[in-house]
Amino acid sequence: MEPAKAVEQRGVLGDALVHLGAEFPQMVVLSPDVSLSTKAIKFKEAYPNRFICSGIAEQNTIGMAAGMSTMGLIPVVAGYAMFVGGKAWEPIRNSIAYSHFNVKIVATHSGINVGPDGVTHQSIEDIALMRVIPGMVVLAPTDANQVEPALRAAFQINGPVYIRLERAAIPLMTDPNQPVNLGESLQLREGKDITIFAVGGMVHQALQSAEELASENIEARVVSLYSIKPIDTAAIIRAANETGAIVTAEDHNCYGGLGGAVAEVLALHAPCVMEQVAVQDTFAESGPAKDLYAKFHLTSTDIAAAACRAIQRRDAARRVN
Repeated sequence: MEPAKAVEQRGVLGDALVHLGAEFPQMVVLSPDVSLSTKAIKFKEAYPNRFICSGIAEQNTIGMAAGMSTMGLIPVVAGYAMFVGGKAWEPIRNSIAYSHFNVKIVATHSGINVGPDGVTHQSIEDIALMRVIPGMVVLAPTDANQVEPALRAAFQINGPVYIRLERAAIPLMTDPNQPVNLGESLQLREGKDITIFAVGGMVHQALQSAEELASENIEARVVSLYSIKPIDTAAIIRAANETGAIVTAEDHNCYGGLGGAVAEVLALHAPCVMEQVAVQDTFAESGPAKDLYAKFHLTSTDIAAAACRAIQRRDAARRVN
């Protein structure tokens, strides 16, 4: 079987914005001077009167979007995760979320897979920052095919949405015609021995780890939790009950991200063994994304090792009981 084609999520973002722009005449796009990199320039070319380059001023951009939303427009802010989500966090909280304004934030270049751009651009805190804001929906598309469906899901609700995209190309794993639904997930592989929950490019790493585990006669279930908030509570509880061991995998710090979200569900509803694959509370460095994943233990081999640890812990607990 030929390997899946790898596509950058930002590579399809521009086209997705243009498609939605045709359907929603009240949609406007704001860019803090990164429209070439985010590909939002395609929207500018299609609808020049509905595009604003707000300059390198993410906080002002969010304020502008908040104001425009009060006039019946649907602003989409497209920028880098570290700056539109990090630098502008307080305006997002107070100017958009507090009033529950209908603003959509598309944050590209998340995680350490930004690579050579370095620590200043590697957003490993944004899931935590966004999901803690009351009323904020947080989505992390699995691959490029899910970018437009995620945007459509954002437009189906009246309120703030944060969509997390990554910089590195990700192999295609999903059907572009399959909708993204808030509070749901996508199971990509069945398995009875362990469940691996992942987001973004780490879903592909999880699928590769499942192949590695299969060589050891371990059947791993792989699920993309593309809706981080609201999260698919039912899928997590089902995994805990059916496999009894869980691994989470994310290109994000180990605090406050996907692992924390899953652990919250488990603690409240279905306690079970869990291991976490994430950046271990450290800043990364500049370098090729593949090398950074290896150095900071975000590879398929790291996920497979975590799965084996979880299974060993589960089995040891069962023997004691």
